[in-house]
Amino acid sequence: MTQAPRPGPALRVSVPTLSPSSRLYMGTEAGGSALLLVGTLLALAWANSPWAAGYDTFWSTPASLGIGDVELSMDLRHWVNDGAMALFFLVVGLEITREVATGELRDRRSVAAPALGALGGLAVPALVYLAFNPSGEAASGWGIVMSTDTAFVLGVLALFGPRCPDRLRLFLLTLAIVDDIGAISVMALFYSDEIVLPALGVAGLLVVALLVLRWLGVWKLTPYVLTGIALWLAVHESGVHATLAGVLVGLLLPARPPSRKEIDRTAAFGRALREDPDASKARSTKLAVASTVPANARLQESLHRYTAYLVVPVFGLANAGVVLNAETLRAAATSTVTLGIAVALVLGNAVGITLGAFVALKTGWGVLPGGVRWSHLMAGATLAGIGFTISLFITDLAFDDELLREQAKIGILLGSLTAAVIGTVLLRTLGERFPLCSPASDEPPSLPPRPWIEPGVRV
Repeated sequence: MTQAPRPGPALRVSVPTLSPSSRLYMGTEAGGSALLLVGTLLALAWANSPWAAGYDTFWSTPASLGIGDVELSMDLRHWVNDGAMALFFLVVGLEITREVATGELRDRRSVAAPALGALGGLAVPALVYLAFNPSGEAASGWGIVMSTDTAFVLGVLALFGPRCPDRLRLFLLTLAIVDDIGAISVMALFYSDEIVLPALGVAGLLVVALLVLRWLGVWKLTPYVLTGIALWLAVHESGVHATLAGVLVGLLLPARPPSRKEIDRTAAFGRALREDPDASKARSTKLAVASTVPANARLQESLHRYTAYLVVPVFGLANAGVVLNAETLRAAATSTVTLGIAVALVLGNAVGITLGAFVALKTGWGVLPGGVRWSHLMAGATLAGIGFTISLFITDLAFDDELLREQAKIGILLGSLTAAVIGTVLLRTLGERFPLCSPASDEPPSLPPRPWIEPGVRV
């Protein structure tokens, strides 16, 4: 495939850029997960430093946005959790829609195994947690253990996984997409505040407006973006968590590419620009080229880097600051919330995902991607116990008691770290023992025995 050169004339002074290997690293999940890890470690260091008091003070700082008497005011942590994270969930929704329209989620048998695995990974961890916390306020934390952190899981797979991990990555990515759908649904249904019906009605009308835009075939992003902002405001005022607006916009943006005929029409705009360049023709050509890419892909390309490399790391910085002193660790060691979350993330996901995939395979509903064995599946299921971003997110929704929140966050950190270590060891060990590569060796095939002669030549 032809690689297009960098657009625009070269600068008079060269500007240093990342090396190709650095760009490749930053363009993978490994780069995003590394920044999330940095944000988490900074939050822990800040919360346990001599300046610990400043951590909560900073993130509790109020910030307002308004015009005249109309004002929206939240503290910085809520601007991150309710506002910036809506962009993260928007990208999740865009990814789900793209996969359903043109990706791996089109094939029922390819989807069945990771989808049923994801359902097992939603149900079994929640049941394990409820076994530790069957009643009381602590029981409301069952949703914390239901989500796999896609960025961390795929980042660990990219950094420490076996050679040729693409097929296993495909399984885990499909599982994570279905898992995200389940976790978002749980968040919307069970972790919303008191519902304000008029605002919810406005939100419903705006969803209809998005459907109408899609039905009309509107391909420009501006109408969708403006409607999406209005939808976020309506959902925020309705009492439902505002991040749901991001998911809805992502699910409703068109993802199917235009017809070949529409794509071929762009050549006429290019010819007109070459014959007589001016600003108007340049703008028309730009719009014509943009129209050949679905609105879903264009918005995802614009937002993905910002959510992966800015929004999610800042979210980790704002929410992972847990005080880890002798007192809190002693309380966590005997807390059913901490133990329930840690065991549910590690054991619940490993068992639930494996059982769900087992049902799909034994019934014939689904198949594993080529080269993936049961051993790889179980290792990947263990790695999927890394439940960080959405787990921290639901923690703030599930508990009002600050002590329970701290114990839950310690459980998330402990469970996620344990799942990452065990999953990595299993992947490395089993990946070398049962290679995913096809052929199994990267070495070139051996030469035939001598003499090496051309066919038909006598010796």
